[in-house]
Amino acid sequence: MGYWNSGQKGHRLEELINITNAAYREKGLALVSKIPTPVTPVRIDPETSTITLAYFEKKSSVDFIGCAQGLPICFDAKETKQKNLPLRNIHEHQIEFMADFEKQQGIAFLIVYFVAFDKIYYLPYTELIKFWDKKTPKSIPHDAFDTNLLIKNKGKFLVHYLEPINTYLANGTQGDDSSVSLL
Repeated sequence: MGYWNSGQKGHRLEELINITNAAYREKGLALVSKIPTPVTPVRIDPETSTITLAYFEKKSSVDFIGCAQGLPICFDAKETKQKNLPLRNIHEHQIEFMADFEKQQGIAFLIVYFVAFDKIYYLPYTELIKFWDKKTPKSIPHDAFDTNLLIKNKGKFLVHYLEPINTYLANGTQGDDSSVSLL
């Protein structure tokens, strides 16, 4: 079983996404929730009552799941300090879940934050799987990310991922109905 330490990577990005999801819900644009990963505590700091070491009870699916304007969506948040996204940061069970989700007409993707560039991208599952299947190189370079799918901050939408989903859908690259709009 995998172990978790309190210095969890990607926590900042997930918090920004949680704020965005609350704003989406408030505006009636989407209802998306963070999926908690079941853990069993091993060590708890007695002063702060904070879990400092735990093990994962089972493999999780993705970080977030929900619905946007009637379309099911699921995604995982990834953060990297490198100039690429290492494929080792993505797990086989996540790929399998996203594949099954897309088979059910859902939209699966990653939100990737490149700390070095201070840029966040929408990476559709259909693009992710191309790199995953090759396994060479063992990472996705920053310059392979589509600048049209850059995620921007827009008011309360700190990680406004519905815009690049719209761009992606408008280009007819997902599903049969390219007239779908999430905004």
